[in-house]
Amino acid sequence: MFEQLEKINARPKPFEFYTASDLWTDEYTSEQMLSYHLNDTVDLSSRKGPFIDRSVAWIVSHFNLGPTTQVADFGCGPGLYANRLARQGIPVTGIDFSPRSIAYARQVAESEGLVVQYTQKNYLDFETEQRFDLIIMIMCDFCVLSPEQRQCMLTKFHAHLKPGGAVLLDVSALPAFDKRQEAATYELNQLYSFWSPNPYYGFVNTFKYEDRKVVLDKYTIVEADRVRTVYNWFQYFSVESLQREFEAVGFSVESVEGDVAGSKYHIDNDEFAIVARK
Repeated sequence: MFEQLEKINARPKPFEFYTASDLWTDEYTSEQMLSYHLNDTVDLSSRKGPFIDRSVAWIVSHFNLGPTTQVADFGCGPGLYANRLARQGIPVTGIDFSPRSIAYARQVAESEGLVVQYTQKNYLDFETEQRFDLIIMIMCDFCVLSPEQRQCMLTKFHAHLKPGGAVLLDVSALPAFDKRQEAATYELNQLYSFWSPNPYYGFVNTFKYEDRKVVLDKYTIVEADRVRTVYNWFQYFSVESLQREFEAVGFSVESVEGDVAGSKYHIDNDEFAIVARK
């Protein structure tokens, strides 16, 4: 028992383990994630509908999107952005590695007669001959990636954009990092039975890595017949640190926004968005 508790409370190296597929492709947890995506009363997996509507309106206007422009939504989830863009006649490609989310997005698109290319794949492995005018990655998806994965992602974005094409993505900022605290808790059926339909004890260890501006929420799910660990890494950025990552692969940062709906940026924001050009 002592050794098991030692393992549960052990602090790994930053981004030492990558378990995203355990969250998004597991039959049960992917269903839970989809329900949070579609829950319009909370900002957990997706933002609320009115914000997404404002965001899509700003994106269409700011990037002058139309029937002749190509948009790629990396980490599209159940198509909340992609289908809205498609309703305005904009050609969209959506990439996500959750089979359940992609199936839902396709179902909505087909029922409305929308033209969206949905691809069920880990976006780190996505390749295409198609070239895009705009690439979006929304809901701070960029923050869950390691430095090596982020470099891979930005290099992929650069290769898949047309000359002059743009990237829009949002991230969590340093003021939000300062608000996070280390903690260790456990609870029966933690997160309202999110992790399993069977009884379990959920252990949550939150670790802060001050020098890297990284937070880990480490979930250990103990069921009667198995133990699982899910590592939820989250990188926090300053404008300067994010700008350096973009410029390192050949992008030019065009603007910094308060969010992906184009609000004004303030230095004390918990999040911000960046527009970069190839």
